Amino acid sequence: MITMQEEIVIEELVEAGQAELEQLNALLPQLSRSAPPLGDAEFARIISDPDVHLLVARRDGRMVGSLTLVIFPIPTGSRAIIEDVVVDGGARGGGIGEKMVAHALVVAADAGSRTVDLTSRPDREAANRLYQRVGFELRKTNVYRYQR
Repeated sequence: MITMQEEIVIEELVEAGQAELEQLNALLPQLSRSAPPLGDAEFARIISDPDVHLLVARRDGRMVGSLTLVIFPIPTGSRAIIEDVVVDGGARGGGIGEKMVAHALVVAADAGSRTVDLTSRPDREAANRLYQRVGFELRKTNVYRYQR
């Protein structure tokens, strides 16, 4: 758990450095056991995409969380979606997820997004409480996925 004295810095990754890639790859298994580690080219592509904002949380310079915000234009207006939110297991419970989501909401608003969507599995109870606490509302909708 993080104490109040430890400063958490939220920033957008704008350079695809090896240290950042290694730290992000260390977080990914906590997000998905089936996701393979990112390679250099994949990481560079994500960082360089102007519609993708890879936000990271750092404590003492070390990456302890990440969140991906994608902002995209559609005929009904600019929209945004938050994906791949992860906080290191040893750092959970200290408000890092909330800080990252709050930062993402500001970035989305500044870009003119009308809405920000996200999904979360029902068994992720703490995450669902966090999203509702910061103002997300549960929508009565079906989520469909086509997978190859």
